[in-house]
Amino acid sequence: MPSVNFTVKWPDGKLIQYYSPSTVIYEYLFIGQRYSSTQFLHQVENGLLAASERVRARYGFTCSSAMDNLAMIKSQARVFGLNPEDQIEVIEMTNK
Repeated sequence: MPSVNFTVKWPDGKLIQYYSPSTVIYEYLFIGQRYSSTQFLHQVENGLLAASERVRARYGFTCSSAMDNLAMIKSQARVFGLNPEDQIEVIEMTNK
């Protein structure tokens, strides 16, 4: 199953790469798109849950890496103390 690494730019300019176990993430996030923090968290959660579900459908178990990445993203959002108007940009998405 092809996976995707995606890099986001947080409001402070920090670039962080995350992992999706499925290309379904392309249906939720778009390269060059800037999202409000609320919208980004919603999209990335739905995308990683869908990706994990694709793994479950194929292999019989969910993807712990997808859930770990979602937890990291939510943790990073708390560290930044994001406001709804803060912008998060998807910089790059690459298949592995």
